[in-house]
Amino acid sequence: MTPGQRTGQWIDPETGEPLAHQAVLRKAAAASVVLLGEQHDKAAQHRWQLHVLAGLLALRPDLVVGYEMFPARLDPVLARWVAGDFGQEDSFLSEAEWETVWGFAPELYLPLFRFCRQFRIPMHGLNCRRALVTEVGKFGWEAIDEEDRDGVTPALAATSAYRRYLFELTGGGPPNRKAQGSEDPGMDRFVRAQQVWDRAFACRIATLRNAPEPPLVAGIIGRGHLEFGHGTPAQLADLNVGPVVVLLPHADHQPPREGLADAVFCMDEEDGQGAAT
Repeated sequence: MTPGQRTGQWIDPETGEPLAHQAVLRKAAAASVVLLGEQHDKAAQHRWQLHVLAGLLALRPDLVVGYEMFPARLDPVLARWVAGDFGQEDSFLSEAEWETVWGFAPELYLPLFRFCRQFRIPMHGLNCRRALVTEVGKFGWEAIDEEDRDGVTPALAATSAYRRYLFELTGGGPPNRKAQGSEDPGMDRFVRAQQVWDRAFACRIATLRNAPEPPLVAGIIGRGHLEFGHGTPAQLADLNVGPVVVLLPHADHQPPREGLADAVFCMDEEDGQGAAT
């Protein structure tokens, strides 16, 4: 298929061949965890997430949705929202500390939140306290007392492939960059910080899956934590949580790279840009 012909089509990154929408959703619904990647500032990608969630709900009424955007401590607020306790959306956003914990325009995410509220789908925060990311990045896990780890266990060490991915993601090796290669110790702090998020999302998802009747957990997460099986998928595997299906939006003009995800949904260039965030 040539660019332009893939728009609106699911593609298998392994083969480059199209996939039927129904087949992708059936595979996702049969999993334990479905991770829906995004670029945070792309409204079309959030609409795509909403449509996928609606399809999953039709197949799995036990669906729950976890959000990178919220720390787990705000779960009581999210539960009240889903239960219909807030009369005004502004009140919900205020109590959920939106401007502090996330800060992207709420209009990008409100359709997802409204969907969960309308269908009474449980919402959960997947994130940890922001300071933990800084602390582990700077000092390492060993320097953080267990009671200060916000329920997050130490991350599985980053592979060389993940370090290369993060090095390229952050701009490669310009002459003025401190780290001149993926194995350069100058990358260590950034890699450790990134892995705090990876592990936090995985730990929260693992907790949700540990319910007496484990639900299908859909994670709304930045694609940089999901691509090529690095990040959160690798941490979930380390926690023995699976099977996991990763679905990503994708720019139609770019052929998807092998191993990128279980399936990608092609959009036009503006809405489906492939750069990770």
